[in-house]
Amino acid sequence: MTVSPALSSPDATSLVLSSPDTTSLLLSPPDATSPPLSRPDASPLPDRAGVTGSRPGRPCVTELRLSAFAGHRRAGFGLGPLTLFAGPSGSGKSRALQAYEALARLGGGAELAEAFPDPGACVPERARPDAERRRGFRIGCTADGPEGPVRLDVAVQAEPGLRVVGERLTSGGLVLLETALRDPGRATVQAAWHTAGSSPVTRGPLPDDRLGTALLPLRVSGKTEGQRRVLAAAEQMVVALRSVFVCDPNPGRMRAPVPRGAGRLLPGCDNLAEVLWRTRAECGRRHALLAAAVRAGCTGRVVDLLAEPLADDRVRALLDRGDGLRTPLGLLGDGELRYVALALVLLTGPGVLEVDPAGEVPAALQTLTVLADGFDRCMDRRQVRELLELAARMCERGHIRLVGAVGEASWAAGVDGVTVVDLSA
Repeated sequence: MTVSPALSSPDATSLVLSSPDTTSLLLSPPDATSPPLSRPDASPLPDRAGVTGSRPGRPCVTELRLSAFAGHRRAGFGLGPLTLFAGPSGSGKSRALQAYEALARLGGGAELAEAFPDPGACVPERARPDAERRRGFRIGCTADGPEGPVRLDVAVQAEPGLRVVGERLTSGGLVLLETALRDPGRATVQAAWHTAGSSPVTRGPLPDDRLGTALLPLRVSGKTEGQRRVLAAAEQMVVALRSVFVCDPNPGRMRAPVPRGAGRLLPGCDNLAEVLWRTRAECGRRHALLAAAVRAGCTGRVVDLLAEPLADDRVRALLDRGDGLRTPLGLLGDGELRYVALALVLLTGPGVLEVDPAGEVPAALQTLTVLADGFDRCMDRRQVRELLELAARMCERGHIRLVGAVGEASWAAGVDGVTVVDLSA
């Protein structure tokens, strides 16, 4: 277990959305030596990775930054393959996962209103409005992969209207994309992206209700080396962000039989029985692993986990206890149901979960990230331990990552491969 304390320093400093011609100042430069976007083309380009050493073969988010978001200020969280945000109620665990989910939605092309359905709740409590009564928040992340670390930082105005007021994409110390709100009367931001051709940069408007990074493939032709670099960095960020499955099993909806359908697991795991009907028939090996996991986490003897068809074209899930005894999953406790659902999530993938992966990128080059708020909710210590050990084994393989929230950091004690962000420190 690796304990990673939150790098947060709350204060009463107000978040002021700058005047239209200086909005980009909301975004702090990546480091003290970062060159401006208008860097002369004759200068040598920095190494793409910006660091030495091996690079991940699959793009993945390795850092979440909450510069000013709800209760977080100046916070940066390193993310490993298996990361747990730990702390008491109100410490900001759910807010961190909410920010990650919002970035994922924006990376998939969603509008701001879809990513932030309640933007006012994202504004730091002590953020004072500027002269034009504007308030907002700032979030960002780093995605590592073949292009090296790529940073994305976004400033969002929440009041009086929801819009992007600044965005910056950087790689290897070079600013590849920068946007700023120049005219509040227009529903656009002024964007400039690296070209490194006859002109160092290309400028043009982008909509103020979407992430510019996700729109770059539609605007950049890729004719110059600089443009190809911009596209590669944007693609890495988008691929790292968009393959996310937000999972919060709801035991109350998992007890009743469900109609047979496409067999793709919903975020609340309401259709668990339908998915079991599919996975048991399609992948015997993974189903055997699921049965073994359920055996370790549920009370009493468990021989198998199966789905039974009913007369009205519905199915219900059952535990096979052996000797002809079968227990409907609807009779299990909330903790056991959540345990079974999360084990199923960890042992499947995008083909079974209701996610929207990047279809233009081979599955072998993608990593699915599961966001699990309340990862330990309703479960006892034995169940949490078994589930964490299963998660550590699955995340070690590289095709799946997990970011979860738990009440206590001690849940992960002694489990290798877990990064704990302790928000109670």
